[in-house]
Amino acid sequence: MPTVSALQILADVRDESTLVVTNQGSARLWPLVSKHPCDFNFNPSTMGGAIPLGLGLALAQPQREVLVISGDGSLLMSLGSLVTVIASGVQNLTIVLLDNEIYEVTGGQAVPGAAAGVDYPGLATAAGFASAAQFATLEAWREGAAAVLQQSGPRFVALRVDAARDAYPKSPAEPIQEQILRLRSGLSS
Repeated sequence: MPTVSALQILADVRDESTLVVTNQGSARLWPLVSKHPCDFNFNPSTMGGAIPLGLGLALAQPQREVLVISGDGSLLMSLGSLVTVIASGVQNLTIVLLDNEIYEVTGGQAVPGAAAGVDYPGLATAAGFASAAQFATLEAWREGAAAVLQQSGPRFVALRVDAARDAYPKSPAEPIQEQILRLRSGLSS
């Protein structure tokens, strides 16, 4: 499914108080569909860093839902983060995995998970996630997005998406200092 279209569906069903953390490719694409005070587009080249950051926010903000959007390459860099999420006991966290089978931001090299046939929802279930789902078509995602985000948490959602490098904005990302100020403002509301 087209990545930006899949993200637009997520932006449309997202609750207004939900914190959204993105990284790598999703940090470049999420601003195309959402400019919300509770968005934090984290892209300092820390593959695998979004899930731990989102977990920290979920622990610090238990009254809010936290949504992490990350890629398959980033998840493979820190598979242990799935177990850490479960061990923490958080229930207000959703991980949305953009599975395009490549390291998109580093040149399009194949992710080892593709050749190995990794079942990402199966990994999440084995780690202990309360709910895990996978969507391969835009139509199925459109029909199921709202319901899957209402399931018991923590939640894991894998989306089979197309590479989206051509959709990256041509302008530079918003400076991190501005994002932090906006996020602080969003957290106080």
